[in-house]
Amino acid sequence: MTLVEFIWLLVQLRSFPVFLVYLSLVVFARPWQKWTAPVDLHNGLLLYNFTCSCCSAATCAAFLHGLWHSEHIFDKTPQPALQLAFRLYWLCKLGELLDTVFMILRHRKHQISILHVYHHASMLLLSEFAWQHSAWPAIAVLLALNSLVHVFLYIYYALSTCPQVSVPSRWRQALTEIQILQFVIAIIYCLVGYFNHGFCVYSLVYGAVMTFLFSHFYYYAYVNRASTKQCRQ
Repeated sequence: MTLVEFIWLLVQLRSFPVFLVYLSLVVFARPWQKWTAPVDLHNGLLLYNFTCSCCSAATCAAFLHGLWHSEHIFDKTPQPALQLAFRLYWLCKLGELLDTVFMILRHRKHQISILHVYHHASMLLLSEFAWQHSAWPAIAVLLALNSLVHVFLYIYYALSTCPQVSVPSRWRQALTEIQILQFVIAIIYCLVGYFNHGFCVYSLVYGAVMTFLFSHFYYYAYVNRASTKQCRQ
């Protein structure tokens, strides 16, 4: 499949109009925040984050069930046992766009980074593409891993909204490290698939881009900040 053919298939997805609306929201976020006051969404965020965590857990379980009934993890043929898992995963990515909506309503401009927007927007399209065109065990492995990571990610977000719970500051850094590790594992897996099972090169490119963006965030959020504090002391 050429890049042009791939993009054309993405444009035809039912998620594509949502993708355009999402990007429009991001563009108009700053003007909106200039004319409005921050909205208190404490209770709503608590429920939302726990719901996302539970949905990710259910999706991960569905993927593992489908993979159990597959011949091998590098298989590139559609599996009926995986259809539900792929659809659930897409619905999760659709729902997780609310992350950005809540940030806009709460005036959390610093959180709406290039990494955040690229990750949410791209996964919306790629998750539906996988469901519609490549519901394979080879893809399910990666999405099961991602779903597992999101279980813990949204639990952390939920606990962070609870004033009664003291969440160790180290957890946030550890979760970023887990996310980076996830993409490193994905790249290694895709390299094996590329050289031995005919995987598409686009998966490697996407994994490399995500690894770079998360590593860039990690450096400036934790490594560089720690170095700056030491210099000031």
